[in-house]
Amino acid sequence: REGLGVSNARANDVVLALPPNAPRMPRNRFLEGLGRGVLRLGGWRMVGAFPDLPKFVLIAAPHSSNWDGVWGAAVKLAMGVKLSILGKDALVKLPLFGPLAVWQGVIGVDRTAAHGVVEQAVMAIRNADRMWFTIAPEGTRKWVERWKPGFWHIARAAGVPVVPAYFDYANKVIGIGPLLELTDDMHADIARIQRWYKPFKGRNHDVLQPAE
Repeated sequence: REGLGVSNARANDVVLALPPNAPRMPRNRFLEGLGRGVLRLGGWRMVGAFPDLPKFVLIAAPHSSNWDGVWGAAVKLAMGVKLSILGKDALVKLPLFGPLAVWQGVIGVDRTAAHGVVEQAVMAIRNADRMWFTIAPEGTRKWVERWKPGFWHIARAAGVPVVPAYFDYANKVIGIGPLLELTDDMHADIARIQRWYKPFKGRNHDVLQPAE
């Protein structure tokens, strides 16, 4: 699977190069520079490589602090990548803000619809030419023993792999891991993925156990 990735093109850059099939935002050098500036100011950098695939589910953990959103947003701006996330249907219907949210990758979901949130996310992925669907599997900034299985159901039903991203505060690294193929055993898959996150230290807790 290593051949599917595109590694950092510039050794002195703080973010990774995007592969050809990545979903992109329109080029904005100011925002790219702003994102890089924030990361450099905080001492953060990226490692790993993104797979050259148009669609996958990108999970991010451990999610233990609001600061994760700051560094994640800086990465998104610096790379110019379009990451899709779920949002309330009412949000994307707001005047002015709604179209901007959709442009940025927010997928509006109706939680009262007959087909549930997972089904709506699956349909969005299937109907898109390119989509890196992003989700925090813990579902909260608090430590949880077991992740929510939504990401697994979405990836399986959409027929796409899972790509793990991690926040490692001990080294100030945001990393991208290898493609994770899923099996028919949801519980075993989630447990295996959680174990994969064991080396990485969140700001307030890790994936497998709360920080001491």
